Amino acid sequence: MFDRILNRMREKIRTRQYVMTLHAEDEMNDDALSVFDVESGILTGEIIERQKDKATGEWKYLVSGKTLTDDVIVVVGKLSLTGKLFIITVYKR
Repeated sequence: MFDRILNRMREKIRTRQYVMTLHAEDEMNDDALSVFDVESGILTGEIIERQKDKATGEWKYLVSGKTLTDDVIVVVGKLSLTGKLFIITVYKR
């Protein structure tokens, strides 16, 4: 259903056009995840949910995928007006 969005997100990962929020970095550290795990999660994953941010009205997407060690993670991200992918948070499933 969200193939076009997922393809754009994957392209942003491949071309390193993404920004990791401080919150996402904190959550990565808490779950012992690396940036490579997050990239893998998006590259191997599927969008499982779309949510509308109440404050900004922007859409954010939950992508469930696999880390480099085959753990299942969820990456929450949005495509910004600047053309970059913003990774909002990450967690193990």
